[in-house]
Amino acid sequence: MTSAPQTQERPTGAAPAIELRGISKAFGAVQANKNISIRVERGTIHGIIGENGAGKSTLMSILYGFYKADSGEILIGGQPTEIPDSQAAIRAGIGMVFQHFKLVENFSVLENVILGVEDGAFLRPSLAKARKSLTELAKEYELNVDPDALIENLSVGHQQRVEILKALYRQADILILDEPTGVLTPSEADHLFRILRNLRAEGKTIVLITHKLREIMDVTDNVSVMRRGEMTATVKTAETSPTHLAEMMVGRKVLLEVDKAPAKPGGVVLSVENLRVTDDRGVMRLKGVSLEVRAGEILGVAGVAGNGQSELLEVLGGITSATGSVHLNGKPLALHGPGSDGRARRAAGVTHVPEDRHRLGLILDFTAWENTGFGYQDLPDYCDGLLMNNEALRKDTQGKMQRFDVRPDDCWLPAKSFSGGNQQKIVLAREMERNPDLLLIGQPTRGVDIGAIEFIHKRIVALRDEGKAILLVSVELDEIMSLSDRIAVMFDGKIMGERLPQDTTETELGMLMAGMDGKAA
Repeated sequence: MTSAPQTQERPTGAAPAIELRGISKAFGAVQANKNISIRVERGTIHGIIGENGAGKSTLMSILYGFYKADSGEILIGGQPTEIPDSQAAIRAGIGMVFQHFKLVENFSVLENVILGVEDGAFLRPSLAKARKSLTELAKEYELNVDPDALIENLSVGHQQRVEILKALYRQADILILDEPTGVLTPSEADHLFRILRNLRAEGKTIVLITHKLREIMDVTDNVSVMRRGEMTATVKTAETSPTHLAEMMVGRKVLLEVDKAPAKPGGVVLSVENLRVTDDRGVMRLKGVSLEVRAGEILGVAGVAGNGQSELLEVLGGITSATGSVHLNGKPLALHGPGSDGRARRAAGVTHVPEDRHRLGLILDFTAWENTGFGYQDLPDYCDGLLMNNEALRKDTQGKMQRFDVRPDDCWLPAKSFSGGNQQKIVLAREMERNPDLLLIGQPTRGVDIGAIEFIHKRIVALRDEGKAILLVSVELDEIMSLSDRIAVMFDGKIMGERLPQDTTETELGMLMAGMDGKAA
């Protein structure tokens, strides 16, 4: 079912904070935005949702001056406004927090905040002014962060606060956030929403780009839905539902719950005992982790980011060295030295979908077909004597793209040309179609829209039903609860306990994630 666009009520005598009229933008033959009109009322939180590639980020990039629209008009506070670049957007009172932060990692918080808006040739007065301003902003909006801390030493949640502080320091009245919780833990996301509500209470206007329907329902006043470059509807959040929004986004009914039969576990595929990892700074990241995964089951690993889940995946995937013992189908896997790398893991029957697709899963400047071959380029199917058979790899990639609904299904496009969700599908297709005995999968739906989430979940369950063992790491508790057959909770490099999804609650898991025993006092 598709809803017709609806018009928001306009407060009497008040011009909207933002009004876009007839915005269109094409990149070659791809029409990213098609005649889009939208009103964002002053002092509201306005959500914009849509599948990956729907045109949300392009639209906001036009508003922030990163792109110039082919046609259309922008009004800020009721006044026609030209925004040829980001400096013009800042002068118009617009700030933007990107999904991938624009911070200098070896600079302090203060230095990042004033970067580009220094008061003169001497930094000391600018730093003193920024310190005073940051103290006031932090107190007013719960944006507490150490002004002298280096960015590289801050958590992702605190880095995001720095980005918001940057925008507020530049006196932004309109704040655009692009997928702001894609890299946050649930507790960090909750804190962000408290910040956004405080900003709204002070009269700021927030535009929230997200694919997470729960967030839309929790924090927005109005929501606009985009599909394939067009605006399909704008509704009051209180007058809609997650099911209706999902249907408007995708153009069909979407299953919001994972549909899976009970697991039928077989023999032990993965056995991990007393696994220990110490990083380059001498900090112990894994402290005696032991677990098992059986054929035909999904073991979900829950935990706040930074508690050892990433190191667990990297050891099992052949990226990080460790001590202890790991057996696959009863055979030992090397944990350091020769035979402990990713090539050896793949040969043993392990495939790995990494948590960070940009850092470990893809080379963004390479084509889709090249990325599909990474790690598997020496397989007989892709070789013609001593040379690679590129045509065979391209043909195989095209089939994978069609089976995994990668859009557009053009294997010649570089990976950076695909949306985040479609990039994830390329990685999933490469790893899931290798007939693994064990699939390691980290954050499978991070930055992925609702339609792609449904698709990815179905693929994971189908692999389980084929008898494969799956180790799933996710910071999304609802994903862990709905996909897993058993749940292990990690805290401070240790397994705090195991639970069955049907016998536990998010509250109990949250307590285990915080290092408590999970039993309410």
